[in-house]
This record gives sequence, structure tokens and C-alpha cells, in this order.
Amino acid sequence: MEIQNKTLKQILEVNRAFYEAFANGDFLTVKQTWSRSHQISVIHPGSVPLHGSKAVMTSWEIILENSGSSDIRCINERVYLTGESAYVVCNEVFPEGQLVATNIFVIESGVWRMVHHQAGPCPDSGQGDEPPDNENLSNESPQGSSTLLH
Repeated sequence: MEIQNKTLKQILEVNRAFYEAFANGDFLTVKQTWSRSHQISVIHPGSVPLHGSKAVMTSWEIILENSGSSDIRCINERVYLTGESAYVVCNEVFPEGQLVATNIFVIESGVWRMVHHQAGPCPDSGQGDEPPDNENLSNESPQGSSTLLH
């Protein structure tokens, strides 16, 4: 269990580094959180899927160049570990509203790196910074394991 918790914390650290770099408009750090050896993809809100390193990185460069630093916060992070891959489901909070996001990670040379990011609109849960109250908040699930690390 200790190794699993350490792994979940490592995944969360990469997820948080991504959002911190996004908030700071730091393209180079955003780029560092992404895989270098696996195929990558992104689906930005209201956009078509983008595939491949060139398209994905160009999209982030344009977003960060146009917005500079951004008032974004990542809340309600849920980490799911499924063998050699993992994903984080979270909310992205902006002054204009909230998005729900999924970030998928793989282990690459001992480091967790993102291979997919998708964000889209979500209804206001009225929960603020608290996770939704549902039966899926257990630390164990049949598909893998998850935990809330706030």
C-alpha cells in the first residue's frame, strides 16, 4: 500500500506541475509534463481532437502565448492507477466558470508523463472545492485504485 500511495502522489505531483505551469503561462514546463516517446492527444473545450506531439504542443503554445498567465485552479483531483497507466479526473476553475478534465499518464523512464488531456464544460456542482458526495469515493475500485489526495 505504501508503494501505491507513493505512486499516486507522484502522479498528482505531475498533474499539479502541469496546472501550475498552465497558470503561469510557462510553455516549457507544460511541455515537460508530456510524454516524449508515446503518442499524445488533446481535446480542448469546443475543439476537435488533436493528435501527435507537433499538433498538441503547438496548441498549448498558442493558448499560453495568447493568455499569458491564467487564473486557473485545479480542484477535486481523483487519481486512478491502472498498472502502467493512470488518470486524473479533476475540475479546472477559472474566473469565468468551471471545466471538468481528464488527464491520462503513462510511466516513461521511471517518470509519469501525460499522454492525453481533455477538458470540457460541466454543470456547477454547487460543491465548491469539495469532491462530490457519491459512492465512488472509495480508495479501491474493481478497475484499479484511486484516492483523493488533498
